[in-house]
Amino acid sequence: MNSPIYISEDHALEAVKSGNRVFIHGGAATPVCLVKALQKKHHQLKNVELVSITTLGDVNFDSPELADSFYFNSLFVSAATRKIANSENGDYVPIFLSQIPQLFRKNILPIDVALIQVSPPDAHGYCSLGTSVDIARAAVENAKHVIAQVNPLMPRTHGDGFIHISKLNAMVWYNAILPEVDYSNLSNDVVSKIGSNVASLVEDGATLQMGIGAIPDQVLKNLVNHKNLGVHTEMFSDGIIPLIESGVINNSKKKLNIGRSVTSFLTGTRKLYDFVNDNPSIRTMAIDYVNDTSIIRQNPKVTAINSAIEIDLTGQVCSDSIGTYQFSGIGGQMDFIHGASLSEGGKPIIAIPSQTNKGISRIVPFLKEGAGVVTTRGHVHWVVTEYGIVNLFGKSLKQRAKELISIAHPNHREMLEASFLKRFGTSLISVI
Repeated sequence: MNSPIYISEDHALEAVKSGNRVFIHGGAATPVCLVKALQKKHHQLKNVELVSITTLGDVNFDSPELADSFYFNSLFVSAATRKIANSENGDYVPIFLSQIPQLFRKNILPIDVALIQVSPPDAHGYCSLGTSVDIARAAVENAKHVIAQVNPLMPRTHGDGFIHISKLNAMVWYNAILPEVDYSNLSNDVVSKIGSNVASLVEDGATLQMGIGAIPDQVLKNLVNHKNLGVHTEMFSDGIIPLIESGVINNSKKKLNIGRSVTSFLTGTRKLYDFVNDNPSIRTMAIDYVNDTSIIRQNPKVTAINSAIEIDLTGQVCSDSIGTYQFSGIGGQMDFIHGASLSEGGKPIIAIPSQTNKGISRIVPFLKEGAGVVTTRGHVHWVVTEYGIVNLFGKSLKQRAKELISIAHPNHREMLEASFLKRFGTSLISVI
């Protein structure tokens, strides 16, 4: 293999022109060096549309001086893009995570330039998309021009993320510590109780899907005595590592990718990035495979653990907005909620604290005006709070309301019961 040729970020970014649509690699793979260099060229550019899912790292998209140059069209809103996605200089595309690659392949959102971050090429010329294969694989395959930030600290992951340097139009060498996220110290009494309740639903031999955060981390801490668990999840975090090392997670009961943990992107600490580096037991796959319902359902006892902002008394789950304010995105919740429900012995779970930190009930008579329904009441099954566990599947509207009120915070149950009486014209006592 000929030695790769590295150029400066300024030279590489000459490929970006006014009116282009530019894909930004997301998660811990956000190419901060390239993004900042692109922003510095703002005075040369007009109407450049940026598309991405979650971005991490020291990148500010909200500067007023960038307004005429860049428009951020988010496919999943995160902390770094929340302000701009809710402004006149940004927007949000509601879409299942599993279907985002179709936007690129079908030219619904054709990509002019893709900015990605990869590991250095191996002896055969292959780089790795590292921590985030997800939608990046499809973006690279369909972009007219690909610019790679090559980082020796990016782990080389096995799976769908290998890219030959012949597919890269420009390579920029940049040694940078990856963004880290650590939820291990955020537990409290509420999180602990929810984690214990959720863990009680997990059976031996189950296939796990869970995100990152205090609740998933707590659930994992409660699984140390389980046996033969598997992992097929869109996101993989530090909390899974001890269970793999102890043998609790061995992926022996899965029907697909037996013996291997499957994910689409990784977000955590350096410990995680080192753990997955050149580790063949971890497969980082494209999102349209990992989140494909027909794939998910083939594994046994898929236990999908997801969160929400609020849930109404009929079971409608809002997970992406606070009223009309776009807070996150649809993501993969529905992919896995539905996939788990179709899995033999599967359990789709919505796990939420009963109230916010400000004491506002998360179980509500009606969703806020403008709120987005991510999981419909036809798809919801298990709901867990610190006050208990209910299963809404097959329940009538009145039965659902009664079940949800039973796991609401005691401070709000009287209000919810009054709402029940007003809506249904009967008391909870009459509901069988």
